Amino acid sequence: MKKWECEPCGYIYDPALGDEDAGIAPGTSFEDLPADWVCPVCGVGKEDFKELD
Repeated sequence: MKKWECEPCGYIYDPALGDEDAGIAPGTSFEDLPADWVCPVCGVGKEDFKELD
């Protein structure tokens, strides 16, 4: 699974880690995150993330 970077703050969403604070289990792909999920650092939505190669 690919990692995704928050363009405003640089936070990296790593599917292998999930987002424990938001109740997102490890192994959850970026595409499977809830539509209302936001960056845990700066609070922007998924639309402000870019896929990393």
